Order: sequence, then C-alpha cells, then structure tokens
Amino acid sequence: MKILHRYITKTLLSYTLVVLVIWLGVYGFFNFLAELSSIGQENYTSLSAMKYIALQMPEIAYKHASPVILLGCVLGMGYLATTSQLLILRVSGLSMFKLTLLTARIALMFVAVLIVIGEMLAPMASEMAEKSRAKDLGHSLASQSQQGFWIKEGDNYIHVKKNFDGNSFSGVTLIQTNGKNEVEAVITSDSANFNGDSLALGITDIFSIDGSSNFDVISYKKRNSYNQSVSFDQDLIDSLRKEPEELTTWNIYKQIQFLSENKLNADIYEVELYKRLVKPLTLVAMILLAMLFIFGSNRDTSLGKKLFFGIALALSFELTSRIGAAMSLGFTAFSPLTSAVLPSLAVMLLAIVLLRQRSTS
Repeated sequence: MKILHRYITKTLLSYTLVVLVIWLGVYGFFNFLAELSSIGQENYTSLSAMKYIALQMPEIAYKHASPVILLGCVLGMGYLATTSQLLILRVSGLSMFKLTLLTARIALMFVAVLIVIGEMLAPMASEMAEKSRAKDLGHSLASQSQQGFWIKEGDNYIHVKKNFDGNSFSGVTLIQTNGKNEVEAVITSDSANFNGDSLALGITDIFSIDGSSNFDVISYKKRNSYNQSVSFDQDLIDSLRKEPEELTTWNIYKQIQFLSENKLNADIYEVELYKRLVKPLTLVAMILLAMLFIFGSNRDTSLGKKLFFGIALALSFELTSRIGAAMSLGFTAFSPLTSAVLPSLAVMLLAIVLLRQRSTS
C-alpha cells in the first residue's frame, strides 16, 4: 500500500509542478510585455526586466497557490483515470474516499511549502526586485513612498506629511491629549528621524494649552530638538506604505494588534489574515468538489467534461468565498472569521458526505 501511496504522490506532485511552471511562465511573459515600455530608459535593459520578473516569481506562486495546486492534483487524478490506473487502484483496495483524502493530504503538503516560500522568501525577493528596478531606471525608492500617514499613539495623535524611507519624515505634528480627549499640546517640526522606538524631532515648536481656568492659556516654546517615545515599531511604519495583500502574515497580525489596542478599525487586515489562515481549508473543499466529478459515473459524460466542470466549480467556489469575505466589511452582523470559515467548512462537509456515499455504494 505504501508503494501505491508513493506512486500517487509522485504523479500528483509532478503534475502540480508542471502546472506551476506553466502558470509562472504565462505570468512572466505578460509581465515582460508590460516592462517593454520601460526597457531602454537609463540602465534598464532586457536583462534587468527579466531579473525583476524572476524575483517576483515567489510572490506570484504564493498568491496563486490554491488554483495551481487544484489544477495539478485534479489533472494528476485525471491522468490516472484516463490510463485506467485509477480503476486498478480502487480494485487494489483504495476506496474513492481514501483516494480523495490522499489527494487532499498531498495538496496540503504542497501548499505548506508554498506558504513557507511566500512568508519568508517572497517578501525579500519582491523588495530586491523593486530596489533593483528603481536603481536601473534611475529612480529613488524615497520618491515613490512619500505619502504621509496618521497614527493614534495611546491618547496622542501623530501626523507625518511625508514619509521618505520609513526612517526620515518631514512635516511632523504631535497632538497630545488628556483622558478627557482635550488637546493639551501641539508639537510641530519640519523633520524627524525614527530609530525604532522614538521620534527624534529637529527644530521644534511646542504649543501648550492650559484649560484649567475659564479661558484657555496657550504658551509657546521653541527647542532645537525634541524626543518622543512611541510604542510602534519599524514593521508598522513599513506596512503603512503597503496594501494588506503585500504584507507577511506576521506583520498583518501585528498591524491588527496595534490598531485594536488603539481602538481603530482593523477589518481590512482581519479579512486578509483570515483569508490566508483558511486557505488550506478552502483548498481541501475545492479538491473535494472536483473529486465528486472525477469519480462520477462514466456513463454520464466524458472525463474531459468532468474535469472541466469540476475545476470550474471549484474555482467558482473560491471566488465566491473571497467575495463573501470581502462583503463582511460592509455587514457588521458577520465577522470576517465567520465569513471566511463557514462557506469552506459547509462545502467540505457536504462533499465528504457525498464521497462517502459514493464510496460505499
């Protein structure tokens, strides 16, 4: 039986790798076409464009892990079916249900590898790609990331007009409030440096407000420097320049923690986090749906049509799951976790029941 398991595993992994290579090749080709307009500018050559695209491949593989693995596993099982090997496997003692569970287990092994690549290798490779492209085009990354931001820091508020590189800021305003949410001081500076745990402001204007009397008394001080301790870290500052899809899972978790502690809305990050955590469950549900078609009656229709309808239904389910998770942002009655888990769990349980019925019939 172990020999059969190893043979099925080898077949499914082979087809999945082929699908992955083709998938990345198609994406690489169209990305290269998009880069043609930039080739010839400064030091940006065809080799630079290929290097840029190659460094993006780990991120692409991670983002499209579910459809790639689904196609690989389903095509692998289709190959076993068309060559009558699937029938021999079932005669050898492997039921339809056991074959499906084995397929799901192999798929989870593959997705685990891609998750490690996506969480560890992809962020570094993507950053190298952007830096290399910007350097060859004669651009500075600072000029691409000068958008400002607001941060709520406990009872205080921090506004940065321009964020140059995650460490150097300009147009910094600190608004200090008391427990009654009354403004006590406004601190402004043209420049500031962030060293990981504090903001070091340059020449600083400090406007203090004393509201203890009937009339607010405003006093003014000017300092050559001012230091403000903060609780956020460098990862949070870097994440402010990126969409949730571009962040690692750990950074998304830290972003949610920071926003929750400061009583700010973190729904968009929660949706992305739960979508990633539920990805293995969604993949299993997709595979179970596809297997229902592959193991259907041979008298109904050809295997090719079964594969097509199985894959189409599975991919449609993943799309519906993503839409449902996104819609949870607009409906407070459903939490992002519930919207992400329930559809996959319901479909998976239904498919398991149907597969067991067919396996015993």
